[in-house]
Amino acid sequence: MVGKHDARSMGEGEGPTSRRRALWLGPLAALAIVATTLGALDANRGASSPTSTTSTPSTTSVPPATTTTVAPTVSIAAVGDTELGNSPQLPSDPRAYLEPITHALAAPIVFGNLEGTITNSTHSKCVPNGTSCYTFRVPVSYAAIYRSAGFTVMNSANNHAYDFGQQGVIDTSKALQSVGIVQAGLPGQIGVVSEGGLKVAFVDFAPYYNTNNMLDFPAAARLIARAHQLANVVVVYMHAGAEGASADHVTRRSESFYGENRGNPYAFAHAVINDGADLVIASGPHVLRGMEWFKGHLIDYSLGDFANYYDFSAAGVLDLSAILHVRLDATGGFVSGSFTSVRLSTSGQPSVDPTNASSGFVNQLSRADFGANAALISVNGAILPAG
Repeated sequence: MVGKHDARSMGEGEGPTSRRRALWLGPLAALAIVATTLGALDANRGASSPTSTTSTPSTTSVPPATTTTVAPTVSIAAVGDTELGNSPQLPSDPRAYLEPITHALAAPIVFGNLEGTITNSTHSKCVPNGTSCYTFRVPVSYAAIYRSAGFTVMNSANNHAYDFGQQGVIDTSKALQSVGIVQAGLPGQIGVVSEGGLKVAFVDFAPYYNTNNMLDFPAAARLIARAHQLANVVVVYMHAGAEGASADHVTRRSESFYGENRGNPYAFAHAVINDGADLVIASGPHVLRGMEWFKGHLIDYSLGDFANYYDFSAAGVLDLSAILHVRLDATGGFVSGSFTSVRLSTSGQPSVDPTNASSGFVNQLSRADFGANAALISVNGAILPAG
């Protein structure tokens, strides 16, 4: 079935700090949900290389001693659609379900798309006994499972965030906050996390009015401008595109599914980089898509499904998944990256795939869709630099 470390979540209207880029910020009407107030960013954001010298008597020549400060960077791991079942169909040991992959997932900042809700509510959006409506929920206790697996940021800009209405949204936000996971993607909501002295803002979008709406390009630009006031580095996530095994190519057109406008991922990704995003990641099609370099910035158009306990199809290429690792400098510039191939079992459980089938598949898609601008993966999993 195709159904479908200081850390806080920020609303769009919060925080007075200026950023490295001079961007005009107009008024924003979106209401921030589950947002807290960040203070000003650290005054010292840039990398410096101070040197010190030691004086010696004129009769002795001693080379000057130097101290080099390593330029600060941030390391991010990102995966696609993630859910650990659908109450009451749940793994008998949810913690063990993710254990085979946690070593590959490890990073100071770990991002995933939360495909569904964390709630004990039973009032779903679907009509009883319906056959074309899907809802996903796991118990509130599962928030700790996500945190123990390493997740520090989770996205709620998707078509399942409101599966159990406003109560489900409230419960999900509280559950994530209670275990120290930052949430992003609800209207006006920006998630901010830190690594060392740098802050990273996650601005997440989906083609829906009850999330940060990727169909509204001017509003997206204002959110990205706001994110630059809050953080050194800005990452944009989009839950976009058609679904299924046949949706693996980036069409460069608006895509639809179940009669919904699922946005134009290509146009949106380029627009947000022009607006100041440093990295763009995505999921939603339930299948991997290619990667592209645009103006020196990496775009991954779909990381596919990462974990889904018997909720999505794992047939054919739908069982291919990945973990994307990216290191960025203090200005959001790409330093290095790697791509770990993952395979899903029939139960949707992820594990590292030594055959690297996902890497080969993504390289094929990237070459076909982006030509000279394709972001390619080497035989050892490194993402080759642009150009």
